[in-house]
Amino acid sequence: MTNPSEQPNVTQLLVAWNKGDETARDELLPLVYQELHRLAGRYLGRERTGHTLQATALVHEAYLRLVNQQDVNWQNRTHFFAVSAQMMRRILVDHARSRHMAKRGGDAQQVDLEEALIVSDERAADVVALDDALKALAEFDERKSRMVELRFFGGLSIEETAEVLEVSPGTVMRDWTLAKAWLQREIGKE
Repeated sequence: MTNPSEQPNVTQLLVAWNKGDETARDELLPLVYQELHRLAGRYLGRERTGHTLQATALVHEAYLRLVNQQDVNWQNRTHFFAVSAQMMRRILVDHARSRHMAKRGGDAQQVDLEEALIVSDERAADVVALDDALKALAEFDERKSRMVELRFFGGLSIEETAEVLEVSPGTVMRDWTLAKAWLQREIGKE
């Protein structure tokens, strides 16, 4: 994700933050900001100019939610970015739901998984459909749902995802292929 030489610093700050050191929390932001902004930019990069949700706003909202977490026992840098991915997903879905209150499935079209994350008025229903499909996937295969969230929303590599989920990289690659196909089929049904 970012420079590996930063990893021990981020992990050390997260551990200190766990122990109640608010200075460590404040020192963390400059180390993770660029990576969070890159992730946010990835989601919103293909969006139209002047969209109401910008990458910087997404990063700031995610970071505010992260620092207000009460019961998180930060393990390491990878865990931090995995939780960040969850936060960004929630923010994007909340934004999409608020921007598009039309009935589900009214005039839905089949979309590519990558297209489903373009958050605009026209695609808000697709983001909601992706979120609904991920929730449905989680009902019968939590690991695949979590893996999609880590890879797609969190931008984690195969190896980083395997580390978070405590599975092999080969398992992540197989799950990724199956989950993408399942999600595209599920979104297409709506």
